[in-house]
Amino acid sequence: MESITLISPETKEEIDVYVLEETTVNQQKYLLVTEESDGDTDAYILKEIASDDTDVTYEMVEDDVEFEAVVKIFEELVEDTTFEM
Repeated sequence: MESITLISPETKEEIDVYVLEETTVNQQKYLLVTEESDGDTDAYILKEIASDDTDVTYEMVEDDVEFEAVVKIFEELVEDTTFEM
């Protein structure tokens, strides 16, 4: 499982997350990530909002309609996983 390091824009703290799955919807890239590599844990959906040669910027999906649509796709892609909101 791939891991990536995110940097909090508020605190500049580094946070390592594990990428469970990724998908693209209408040319918009989304990641399903978690802070733990296995077991029951919270998962987050991140949306790519900018990228250049060395860095990619993500933000959490907060729009309810967008979130619901992307969750449905991740439910199909990630087997043996239960999503609770």
